[in-house]
Amino acid sequence: MEESGQLLIDRLVALVPEEWHFPYIETLLGIILLGFLVAFLHLLVRRQLIRLFTRLGEKAPHPWYNALLQNQLPQRALFILPLLIFYIGFEWVSDLPEELLGFFIRLINATMILVVARTIDSFLASLHSIHLLQPNADRRPIKSYIQLAKVLVYIVTGILIIAQLADQSPWYFISGIGAMTAIFMLVFRDTLLSLVASIQLTNNDLIRVGDWIEMTQFGADGDVVDIALNNVRVQNWDKTFSVIPTHKFLEHSFRNWRGMQESGGRRIMRSLLIDLESIRFLTVKEVEKLKESHLLKEYIEKKLDEVHDYNKKHMQVSRVVTNARWMTNIGTFRVYAFNYLKQHPLTNKELLTLVRQLQPTQHGLPLELYTFTNSTQWAVYEQIQADIFDHMLAILPEFGLRHYQQPSGWDFGKFHNEK
Repeated sequence: MEESGQLLIDRLVALVPEEWHFPYIETLLGIILLGFLVAFLHLLVRRQLIRLFTRLGEKAPHPWYNALLQNQLPQRALFILPLLIFYIGFEWVSDLPEELLGFFIRLINATMILVVARTIDSFLASLHSIHLLQPNADRRPIKSYIQLAKVLVYIVTGILIIAQLADQSPWYFISGIGAMTAIFMLVFRDTLLSLVASIQLTNNDLIRVGDWIEMTQFGADGDVVDIALNNVRVQNWDKTFSVIPTHKFLEHSFRNWRGMQESGGRRIMRSLLIDLESIRFLTVKEVEKLKESHLLKEYIEKKLDEVHDYNKKHMQVSRVVTNARWMTNIGTFRVYAFNYLKQHPLTNKELLTLVRQLQPTQHGLPLELYTFTNSTQWAVYEQIQADIFDHMLAILPEFGLRHYQQPSGWDFGKFHNEK
């Protein structure tokens, strides 16, 4: 085979005009011929093997097999074949200077190291793809560890490639790294901080892919879609993306709504502003009317008995109003609102429900409704909350109460017309 290759080169040389001849034309033609041979064999073998791998994957699908194909591990590993042919084929090239041959061998070795590194890269990516198929993959993301492993692989690869091209021992370059530690610490500061943060976030289960988080310092309010070594990507509710450095999660506070989603209920905490001038005692007629409500009947009957016993005891001597007790419209409405929330079909009965008065302000008396819906979906939650407060605002006049609002232009126009 070596003689036939040499004969082919001699014939090609004979076709070249004499004025174009130079001492290494046979060597150059040998290298070109070897290059064409390697490219042909590589394309032929690669095409057939990839087709074979694809057919095997279709006949016997397996998560591991599919992951390796999707991350192109066979395709990258097959680049070793042409490099081996080059390595062996350079011995067939005649009159190749020893220095040039040594350089080509070192270049091939360096390229082989790079191919091995890229193959390991694909294998690590395949590991990550397999991990994502596990049921608890969102709780224990390993992407940051995979990325760190890739960084280490390429650092070692870079050292080995430089050592090969310089024809030096790798330890020659490794020994000089100690003096460059300060530079590495400065260059890779954010990466090292992010690595520590990623480990803490993962081990303490502070954040997962799919969590709804709020981080106002970076304008993030949405779902976590990716946790990487250097950053966390959040898709906001307006479909924009916020990219936050991983180590910032340990430097700044953030809100994770996962607890709300896992609890099965989302909190409603909103106040009605009651006009203070509308608060008063109920009349007997109003009490009898409200007593017909199934949400108030039991309360009013019990309250009337309690008030009757108290008044009977304390008003025997004097009929002064301050000695007596009676039902107020705000207190009765507070009980009504509580019972309404408790019997509402879309509130969570296992979580806390209460209706309380807050500190009166210049805008009236805040009456806060505190309860949880039985759905954590945003659109459903907003619908339930709106329905509850629609009802509360509409029912206020039945208790003789008014919701406070500042006068608008319409109010002043109405006042002017009345004058």
